Formats: sequence, C-alpha cells, structure tokens
Amino acid sequence: MNAIGRGLIGLVSIGLCLALAGCASLMGKVTSGLASDLSDAILNSEDPAVIRDGAPAYLIMLDALAGQSAGNADLLRASASLNSAYATAFVTEPARARGFTAKAFRLALRAACLDAEWFCDARTVTFEELERRVAAMPAGDVPAAYALATAWAGWIQAHSDDWRAVADLGRVHPLMARVVELDEGFDNGGPHLYMGVFETILPPALGGKAEVGRAHFERAIELSAGKHLLAKVFFAESYARLVYDRELHDRLLTEVLAADPVHEGLTLMNTIAQEQARELLDTADDHF
Repeated sequence: MNAIGRGLIGLVSIGLCLALAGCASLMGKVTSGLASDLSDAILNSEDPAVIRDGAPAYLIMLDALAGQSAGNADLLRASASLNSAYATAFVTEPARARGFTAKAFRLALRAACLDAEWFCDARTVTFEELERRVAAMPAGDVPAAYALATAWAGWIQAHSDDWRAVADLGRVHPLMARVVELDEGFDNGGPHLYMGVFETILPPALGGKAEVGRAHFERAIELSAGKHLLAKVFFAESYARLVYDRELHDRLLTEVLAADPVHEGLTLMNTIAQEQARELLDTADDHF
C-alpha cells in the first residue's frame, strides 16, 4: 500500500476515535503518522503539477489535525514544513506567499517552543541573549532549531521588501550555524545549503562572504553525495552568478539536468530543481 493509501486509512481511524470514548490517547500517534505519510507522498512525487494542484487539500487537512492536537510538536512541524515548501515551490503571488510563510513560521515556532522553552521568545529576546542560548543548544534540539530556522528564512524571503524582516537574518544565521556545528548532515546537508545562501545574499563589496558561501554549497553537495540537486542550483544562482563565473554556473546546472532526480525524500524538490536549472541556463546570456 502506498503512502496516500496509508494516509487515508489513518484519516478514517481518526474519525472513528473521535466518535468513541477512550481513544484520545491514540490521537497523537495517528495524526503524526498521517502527517508523515502525506509528507512522504509529496516529497517523493515526480509530478510537481499534481502536487501543486493537490497540496492545498493536504494543507487544509493538516490544519484540522493540528487543531485537534495543538500539543503535538511533530505534527506542527510537518504542517510548517509543507506550508513553507508549498509557498516556495508553487506560490507566485507575493501576498499569498507572505501568508503561507507567516503561517509556517508560526507553526514552527509553536513546535519549537513545545520542545524547548528557550525557543519561545526567540523573536523578541536581545541578539546577545539569543546567541548565548544558541551557543548552549544541545544536539537534541537540532530538529526543532532547523525547522524553525528554515521556516523563519522562508518568511524573511517573502518579506524581503521590509527591512525589519530582513534584520531577522541576524537571528536565523547563528541558529543555523549552530545546527551545522551539531549535525551538518541533517536533512541531506540542508544546513550548509541555507548557510551558503545566507553568506551570498550580499555582494562582497557590501559585506557578503562569497567564498564562505561557496564552501557551504560544496559541503552540502558532498554530504548528500550529489543527490540534493537544489544545492547545485543555489550554488549556481547564489554564488556563480554573484561572482560572474559562467563556466561554474553552466557546469553545475548541466549536471543537475543530467542527474536522476529520484531519491528518497528529495524527488519532488529535485524535479523542481531541474526546472529551475533550465530557466537559469535559458537566461544565462542575459546575466553574464
């Protein structure tokens, strides 16, 4: 039985439990399993169009489940991840993207707060206090910290025209850097991918650290054994275009197009990465 089939059975089970006394204790396990099944089905799909059209129904379903299990951090994180991924991959209208990313950020913050109290006021404490807490963060907080940092970064991107939002990069950067220190291979090298983007947002003349970013991109590719194709796309777009290295740019994107996109947990994003690689190659003459 595929992941969607298991997920539908899980949904029926939830309805039955709600109707029967004594089933409340099963809610957390069932809803977490359903969220996991939905996430797996989406992330392993080879058809972005199907996911684009069907994802809103999944998101509504997760909203309902999260409302029934407000204390389930795993479920909140799953919903945050899917909302953020959907906004990044499929939403082109700025206002809608801001809405999805704001929702993802709220959910990720709630989940992190359930896991460790020090996350709860991460947006409002002083930078110095946040850095102190981050420096003391244990390895067990990595999943919560990574989910929060990625959702936060997505929110900042969607609000990039607001300097107050952009200023929050000063909070996200040390959080993600600490994740790199504790578990650099988490999410197929995802922490290094984000750090690479953070370091190349600004050109070197304005304080950007292009070569530091390059090292992060290269490490992300190494940790995923080249399977995380978005790492190469962002390496090309964020670094190679920044330093006007056409040879590196075209080589990376050609490798993305030639790669097999099917890998557990990466298939959908790899397929999208290949679409982005074609667009970047098509516009390369205009940039270089």
